[in-house]
Amino acid sequence: MKKINLAITGCLGRMGQQIIKTVKSDKNFKIVGLTENKKTNKKINGLKINLNSELAFKDASIIIDFTIPRCTIEIIKIASKLKKKIVIGTTGFSKKEEKLIKKFSKKIPILKAGNMSLGINLLMYLTEIASNSLGKKFLSKVFEIHHKHKKDHPSGTALMLGKGIAVGKKKNFYNLIGKKYLNKKNFPYGNKINFNSLRKGEVIGEHEVKFSSGKEIITLNHEAFDRALYSEGALSAAKWLMTKKPGLYSMRDLLNFK
Repeated sequence: MKKINLAITGCLGRMGQQIIKTVKSDKNFKIVGLTENKKTNKKINGLKINLNSELAFKDASIIIDFTIPRCTIEIIKIASKLKKKIVIGTTGFSKKEEKLIKKFSKKIPILKAGNMSLGINLLMYLTEIASNSLGKKFLSKVFEIHHKHKKDHPSGTALMLGKGIAVGKKKNFYNLIGKKYLNKKNFPYGNKINFNSLRKGEVIGEHEVKFSSGKEIITLNHEAFDRALYSEGALSAAKWLMTKKPGLYSMRDLLNFK
Protein backbone atom coordinates (compact mmCIF):
# COMPACT_ATOMS: atom_id res chain seq x y z
CA MET A 1 0.00 0.00 0.00
CA LYS A 2 1.30 3.45 -0.93
CA LYS A 3 2.05 5.63 2.08
CA ILE A 4 0.11 8.83 2.70
CA ASN A 5 2.35 11.90 2.61
CA LEU A 6 1.65 13.90 5.74
CA ALA A 7 2.42 17.45 6.86
CA ILE A 8 2.14 18.33 10.55
CA THR A 9 1.68 21.92 11.67
CA GLY A 10 2.60 23.12 15.15
CA CYS A 11 5.11 20.26 15.18
CA LEU A 12 6.89 21.44 18.34
CA GLY A 13 3.64 21.68 20.32
CA ARG A 14 2.27 18.99 22.62
CA MET A 15 -0.07 17.48 20.02
CA GLY A 16 2.38 17.96 17.16
CA GLN A 17 4.99 15.96 19.07
CA GLN A 18 2.43 13.29 19.94
CA ILE A 19 1.36 12.89 16.29
CA ILE A 20 5.00 12.52 15.19
CA LYS A 21 5.45 9.82 17.84
CA THR A 22 2.29 7.96 16.75
CA VAL A 23 3.24 8.11 13.05
CA LYS A 24 6.41 6.13 13.85
CA SER A 25 4.25 3.09 14.66
CA ASP A 26 1.82 3.57 11.74
CA LYS A 27 3.10 2.29 8.41
CA ASN A 28 0.34 4.08 6.46
CA PHE A 29 2.02 7.47 6.75
CA LYS A 30 5.20 9.27 5.78
CA ILE A 31 5.96 12.71 7.21
CA VAL A 32 7.05 15.03 4.39
CA GLY A 33 6.47 18.42 6.00
CA LEU A 34 6.79 19.98 9.46
CA THR A 35 5.88 23.57 10.27
CA GLU A 36 5.86 26.12 13.08
CA ASN A 37 4.71 29.74 13.08
CA LYS A 38 8.17 30.98 14.11
CA LYS A 39 11.53 30.40 12.46
CA THR A 40 13.68 27.68 14.05
CA ASN A 41 16.84 25.80 13.11
CA LYS A 42 15.62 22.62 14.77
CA LYS A 43 15.13 19.42 12.80
CA ILE A 44 12.98 16.39 13.57
CA ASN A 45 14.04 13.02 12.14
CA GLY A 46 16.28 14.93 9.72
CA LEU A 47 13.38 17.06 8.46
CA LYS A 48 13.75 20.83 8.54
CA ILE A 49 10.96 22.74 10.29
CA ASN A 50 9.52 25.40 7.97
CA LEU A 51 7.13 28.30 8.31
CA ASN A 52 3.61 27.70 6.95
CA SER A 53 3.95 28.15 3.19
CA GLU A 54 3.17 26.56 -0.17
CA LEU A 55 6.71 25.13 -0.20
CA ALA A 56 6.20 23.45 3.19
CA PHE A 57 3.00 21.69 2.08
CA LYS A 58 3.65 21.01 -1.62
CA ASP A 59 4.61 17.32 -1.18
CA ALA A 60 1.87 16.51 1.32
CA SER A 61 -1.38 14.73 0.48
CA ILE A 62 -2.93 15.80 3.76
CA ILE A 63 -2.20 18.28 6.57
CA ILE A 64 -2.92 17.68 10.26
CA ASP A 65 -3.30 20.93 12.16
CA PHE A 66 -3.25 21.43 15.95
CA THR A 67 -2.25 25.07 16.35
CA ILE A 68 -4.20 28.26 17.17
CA PRO A 69 -7.12 29.73 15.17
CA ARG A 70 -5.09 32.48 13.47
CA CYS A 71 -2.52 29.93 12.21
CA THR A 72 -5.22 27.46 11.18
CA ILE A 73 -6.93 30.03 8.94
CA GLU A 74 -3.55 30.85 7.35
CA ILE A 75 -2.91 27.12 6.77
CA ILE A 76 -6.39 26.54 5.29
CA LYS A 77 -5.83 29.34 2.76
CA ILE A 78 -2.59 27.69 1.62
CA ALA A 79 -4.18 24.21 1.61
CA SER A 80 -7.07 25.53 -0.49
CA LYS A 81 -4.69 27.01 -3.05
CA LEU A 82 -2.74 23.73 -3.28
CA LYS A 83 -5.90 21.56 -3.16
CA LYS A 84 -4.69 19.71 -0.05
CA LYS A 85 -6.93 17.90 2.41
CA ILE A 86 -6.78 19.01 6.05
CA VAL A 87 -7.64 17.58 9.47
CA ILE A 88 -8.19 20.31 12.07
CA GLY A 89 -7.90 19.67 15.80
CA THR A 90 -7.43 23.34 16.70
CA THR A 91 -10.05 24.83 19.02
CA GLY A 92 -11.18 28.30 20.09
CA PHE A 93 -12.48 29.61 16.74
CA SER A 94 -14.69 32.69 16.59
CA LYS A 95 -18.04 32.62 14.79
CA LYS A 96 -16.41 34.50 11.88
CA GLU A 97 -13.57 31.96 11.65
CA GLU A 98 -16.06 29.08 11.72
CA LYS A 99 -17.80 30.63 8.70
CA LEU A 100 -14.46 30.96 6.89
CA ILE A 101 -13.69 27.27 7.47
CA LYS A 102 -17.10 26.33 6.07
CA LYS A 103 -16.45 28.52 3.03
CA PHE A 104 -13.08 26.86 2.29
CA SER A 105 -14.60 23.37 2.74
CA LYS A 106 -16.44 23.95 -0.56
CA LYS A 107 -13.03 23.79 -2.27
CA ILE A 108 -11.21 21.11 -0.25
CA PRO A 109 -12.13 18.24 2.13
CA ILE A 110 -11.83 19.41 5.75
CA LEU A 111 -12.41 17.28 8.83
CA LYS A 112 -12.71 19.47 11.91
CA ALA A 113 -13.18 18.14 15.43
CA GLY A 114 -12.85 19.76 18.84
CA ASN A 115 -11.77 16.33 20.04
CA MET A 116 -10.45 13.35 18.06
CA SER A 117 -11.33 10.76 20.71
CA LEU A 118 -13.85 8.01 19.89
CA GLY A 119 -15.12 8.12 23.48
CA ILE A 120 -15.72 11.88 23.47
CA ASN A 121 -17.60 11.74 20.18
CA LEU A 122 -19.74 8.95 21.60
CA LEU A 123 -20.31 11.13 24.68
CA MET A 124 -21.52 13.96 22.45
CA TYR A 125 -23.95 11.57 20.75
CA LEU A 126 -25.27 10.41 24.15
CA THR A 127 -25.54 14.05 25.25
CA GLU A 128 -27.80 14.81 22.29
CA ILE A 129 -29.99 11.80 23.08
CA ALA A 130 -30.23 12.71 26.78
CA SER A 131 -30.99 16.38 26.05
CA ASN A 132 -33.72 15.43 23.59
CA SER A 133 -35.25 12.77 25.86
CA LEU A 134 -35.21 14.77 29.12
CA GLY A 135 -36.90 17.85 27.68
CA LYS A 136 -37.54 21.28 29.22
CA LYS A 137 -37.81 20.19 32.87
CA PHE A 138 -34.07 19.48 33.05
CA LEU A 139 -31.39 22.19 33.19
CA SER A 140 -27.86 21.38 32.07
CA LYS A 141 -24.23 22.44 32.61
CA VAL A 142 -20.78 21.38 31.38
CA PHE A 143 -17.59 20.96 33.42
CA GLU A 144 -14.08 20.31 32.10
CA ILE A 145 -10.52 19.95 33.45
CA HIS A 146 -7.31 20.34 31.45
CA HIS A 147 -3.61 20.85 32.12
CA LYS A 148 -2.37 24.24 33.31
CA HIS A 149 -0.83 25.04 29.89
CA LYS A 150 -4.17 25.09 28.04
CA LYS A 151 -5.08 28.69 27.21
CA ASP A 152 -8.61 28.57 25.79
CA HIS A 153 -11.65 28.02 27.99
CA PRO A 154 -14.13 26.50 27.78
CA SER A 155 -12.30 23.78 25.86
CA GLY A 156 -13.33 22.97 22.31
CA THR A 157 -14.67 19.66 23.62
CA ALA A 158 -16.79 21.37 26.28
CA LEU A 159 -18.29 23.57 23.56
CA MET A 160 -18.90 20.45 21.44
CA LEU A 161 -20.85 18.95 24.33
CA GLY A 162 -22.76 22.20 24.78
CA LYS A 163 -23.66 22.03 21.13
CA GLY A 164 -24.86 18.47 21.70
CA ILE A 165 -27.25 19.76 24.37
CA ALA A 166 -28.53 22.44 21.96
CA VAL A 167 -28.99 19.94 19.12
CA GLY A 168 -31.00 17.71 21.46
CA LYS A 169 -33.25 20.66 22.28
CA LYS A 170 -33.41 21.66 18.60
CA LYS A 171 -32.12 25.14 19.48
CA ASN A 172 -29.33 27.39 18.23
CA PHE A 173 -26.22 26.70 20.33
CA TYR A 174 -24.99 30.31 20.32
CA ASN A 175 -28.32 31.43 21.80
CA LEU A 176 -27.97 28.87 24.59
CA ILE A 177 -24.45 29.76 25.78
CA GLY A 178 -24.63 30.91 29.38
CA LYS A 179 -21.89 31.97 31.80
CA LYS A 180 -18.28 30.80 31.43
CA TYR A 181 -16.49 30.21 34.71
CA LEU A 182 -12.81 29.51 35.33
CA ASN A 183 -11.44 27.52 38.28
CA LYS A 184 -14.65 27.60 40.34
CA LYS A 185 -15.29 24.83 42.88
CA ASN A 186 -19.01 24.97 42.20
CA PHE A 187 -21.14 26.62 39.52
CA PRO A 188 -24.89 26.81 38.98
CA TYR A 189 -27.33 25.34 36.50
CA GLY A 190 -29.15 27.96 34.45
CA ASN A 191 -31.81 28.39 31.81
CA LYS A 192 -28.82 28.61 29.46
CA ILE A 193 -25.81 26.24 29.43
CA ASN A 194 -23.18 27.31 31.97
CA PHE A 195 -19.56 26.15 31.61
CA ASN A 196 -16.83 25.75 34.22
CA SER A 197 -13.18 25.15 33.27
CA LEU A 198 -10.49 24.00 35.69
CA ARG A 199 -6.80 24.32 34.78
CA LYS A 200 -4.38 22.31 36.91
CA GLY A 201 -1.26 20.13 36.74
CA GLU A 202 -0.83 17.93 33.68
CA VAL A 203 -4.41 16.63 33.40
CA ILE A 204 -4.96 15.36 29.83
CA GLY A 205 -8.71 15.93 29.81
CA GLU A 206 -11.88 15.32 31.81
CA HIS A 207 -15.37 16.33 30.66
CA GLU A 208 -18.73 16.09 32.36
CA VAL A 209 -22.29 16.94 31.33
CA LYS A 210 -24.96 17.18 34.02
CA PHE A 211 -28.74 17.36 33.66
CA SER A 212 -30.87 18.27 36.70
CA SER A 213 -34.62 18.49 37.27
CA GLY A 214 -34.13 19.60 40.88
CA LYS A 215 -35.26 16.15 41.99
CA GLU A 216 -32.63 14.05 40.20
CA ILE A 217 -29.30 14.50 38.42
CA ILE A 218 -28.03 12.59 35.39
CA THR A 219 -24.27 12.72 34.75
CA LEU A 220 -22.38 11.78 31.57
CA ASN A 221 -18.59 11.91 31.76
CA HIS A 222 -15.34 10.99 30.03
CA GLU A 223 -11.75 10.91 31.26
CA ALA A 224 -8.66 10.70 29.04
CA PHE A 225 -5.50 9.05 30.41
CA ASP A 226 -3.22 9.06 27.35
CA ARG A 227 -2.71 11.82 24.79
CA ALA A 228 -2.09 9.10 22.17
CA LEU A 229 -5.85 8.58 21.82
CA TYR A 230 -6.04 12.04 20.20
CA SER A 231 -3.16 11.47 17.79
CA GLU A 232 -4.47 8.01 16.84
CA GLY A 233 -7.87 9.60 16.21
CA ALA A 234 -6.27 12.30 14.05
CA LEU A 235 -4.49 9.69 11.92
CA SER A 236 -7.73 7.68 11.56
CA ALA A 237 -9.41 10.91 10.44
CA ALA A 238 -6.62 11.54 7.91
CA LYS A 239 -6.97 8.04 6.40
CA TRP A 240 -10.75 8.42 6.16
CA LEU A 241 -10.55 11.90 4.60
CA MET A 242 -8.24 10.73 1.79
CA THR A 243 -11.18 9.37 -0.23
CA LYS A 244 -13.59 12.25 0.41
CA LYS A 245 -14.78 15.05 -1.84
CA PRO A 246 -14.73 18.73 -0.74
CA GLY A 247 -16.91 19.30 2.30
CA LEU A 248 -16.83 19.94 6.03
CA TYR A 249 -16.72 16.69 7.98
CA SER A 250 -16.54 15.69 11.65
CA MET A 251 -15.49 12.62 13.64
CA ARG A 252 -19.17 11.80 13.74
CA ASP A 253 -19.13 11.26 9.95
CA LEU A 254 -16.14 8.96 10.33
CA LEU A 255 -17.78 6.98 13.14
CA ASN A 256 -21.08 6.89 11.25
CA PHE A 257 -23.30 7.94 14.16
CA LYS A 258 -26.78 8.75 12.89
